[in-house]
Amino acid sequence: MQGVKRLMDGYRSFLDNRYAHEASLYRRLGLEGQTPRIMIVACCDSRADPATIFDAGPGELFVLRNVANLVPPWEPHGDYHGTSAALEFAVTGLEVEHIVVMGHGQCGGIGAFLEGLHSDGSPRGFIGKWMSLLNAARGHALRTASEASPAQLQRAVEEQGVRQSLENLRTFPFVAERLADGRLQLHGCWFAIATGELMALDSTSGVFQKVVVEGGIPSA
Repeated sequence: MQGVKRLMDGYRSFLDNRYAHEASLYRRLGLEGQTPRIMIVACCDSRADPATIFDAGPGELFVLRNVANLVPPWEPHGDYHGTSAALEFAVTGLEVEHIVVMGHGQCGGIGAFLEGLHSDGSPRGFIGKWMSLLNAARGHALRTASEASPAQLQRAVEEQGVRQSLENLRTFPFVAERLADGRLQLHGCWFAIATGELMALDSTSGVFQKVVVEGGIPSA
């Protein structure tokens, strides 16, 4: 029960501190709804929380978290598309102006993928099927970093996964339409858990570059 106690202690602290200081904002959000301008596609990893990393307040970010921060290509047919549904709501319902795909270091999903989920050609279980979205990214990383160490290869796949998700985003008609008329911009970044370093994907060079505190995340 220690886990539940930790949640209750945290809730008590939230009520006494953050909620007490921002009660009027929470009341307004509850009455008027949310109007975030930014959507972030991030990993489920407990160490890489976008709201914490970007010091965001309530109502500022619309965050979608899944294993390895992946975006599948647009597939109008099929059964359940949780990630695609969240994208559709953010873009067509909330009309966000920016979508950021945020990868991170030491991603457990990508680590497991590289250790064998891809090896037999028949993805196992839910995770294996989901991570097969990275087959092309793995192939690209192997071609461009053939002499890399395991850690360097993982980093290469983490970064290429962000690039691939951005390309997959462009296959959604409602995303493509808004990119064309300027209502929407796409961005990619990568966060180093151990050092707090943030790297942003430069759209011109296709290279991840360190973000300085005076700078920002460029369009991808």
